[in-house]
Amino acid sequence: MPTVTVSPGGTATTTLTVRNDGDIVEAYTLEVVGDCAAWSTVEPARVSLYPGTSETVTLTFTPPRSHEVKAGETPLAVRVLPAEHPESVVVPEGTVTVEPFHELRTELEPRRRRGWLGARFRTAVQNKGNTPVDVAFTGKQAGEELRLGFTPGQKRLEPGESAEIRLKVRAAKLIWFGEPVSWPFEVEAAEAEVPVDTVEAEAGDKKPVRPEPAQPETVRPEPVPGEFLQLPVLPKWLLIVLAALLALLLAWFALVRPAVKSTAKQAATEAAQEEAARGGQQQGSPTPGGPDSPGGNQGQGTGPDAPGTPGGNGGSGTGPGAGTGPGGTGGGGTEQSSATIDVETNAGIEGVGTYKVPAGKVFGITDIVVANFQGDEGVLTISFGERKITTIALETFRNQDYHWVTPIQVPENATVTAAVTCAKPGTPATGTQASGCHQVINVSGVLSDLAR
Repeated sequence: MPTVTVSPGGTATTTLTVRNDGDIVEAYTLEVVGDCAAWSTVEPARVSLYPGTSETVTLTFTPPRSHEVKAGETPLAVRVLPAEHPESVVVPEGTVTVEPFHELRTELEPRRRRGWLGARFRTAVQNKGNTPVDVAFTGKQAGEELRLGFTPGQKRLEPGESAEIRLKVRAAKLIWFGEPVSWPFEVEAAEAEVPVDTVEAEAGDKKPVRPEPAQPETVRPEPVPGEFLQLPVLPKWLLIVLAALLALLLAWFALVRPAVKSTAKQAATEAAQEEAARGGQQQGSPTPGGPDSPGGNQGQGTGPDAPGTPGGNGGSGTGPGAGTGPGGTGGGGTEQSSATIDVETNAGIEGVGTYKVPAGKVFGITDIVVANFQGDEGVLTISFGERKITTIALETFRNQDYHWVTPIQVPENATVTAAVTCAKPGTPATGTQASGCHQVINVSGVLSDLAR
């Protein structure tokens, strides 16, 4: 039989002639044996021949496009079994050459990370081809803000073998103030061909002519996108706190400290005068408060009931209970109110939760608290009526809160909507991955009567 060359995923055929050299009618059963039997067929698989006659059968080879079918020469054998004389079985042999092909599959986990200066990713690569390859990893970024390093930078993979490569992403400089900055990048696996060792098969006294090695078919993998979200070192809330502390410090030096100094100086003066009065009394001076005393009965008392003294009956103070607690009812038909929206949905499905403002009311929302306690992945969109407030990725937070000084007004019969698109359920504190995504959103503010 001649040597047959076939591409993985393709089809190739050859022929075999069966001849009856006996003196009786004989039936022959044909069967492909050996490594290529799983993807080879014979048509027809049984022939009947008169003495001195022959018939040609067709061998068809359809190897799958898989790393399990190695590139190179595979022995081919066809067993021809006579029905009347099974001891006269013959097994003609040949060779099937499977052409090589290269295919890599690359994944990046996770696709998005955040940090102050850098983050670590995992790059998984699998050789889906049927020949060994040396894989080199490269990273690309539009600018020069990131440095990408792979460990190891190159890996040899056998057919079907997988490997995990560590990727370290580092920004060129820190961001001290301002908003977080997103740096997108791409990861690509470049392959280098490794020659496949082949062995020449002998058939009798003749050796087949070795063909020129075929160039392997290469499926170049698409670059895998990733993203590094660089966070500022000093967030906005810290700047607000520092500004408030600075204002308090300035108020201390400008207002409180001079008043404290003045009070202390006055107290020291009064103490000195009292000490001087006691010294004069010991020298034989009239008793203070007597008829001959300079203060006499004209002096002001300093007892606890003396009018004008702190804590006396003439003083004014504010007792406890003057404030209004949270949730209390204010004047003009307004009250503090809150609502909780609980959204549960499965992966790949959008779940929606709503809260409807009662008729005749206006809801002035000042605070939102969002809880992603399972660590789900996906997208959350919050809307007030027809107004979209925010859209956030679930994997970027576990608890998130928003506050407004000026309330956002939601009119009567309008809805506060939380829409969750679940990409991947997370793992809660129990350690077992959840079956679906679960988010809890709390909105609070002032619920007031609608002006008529």
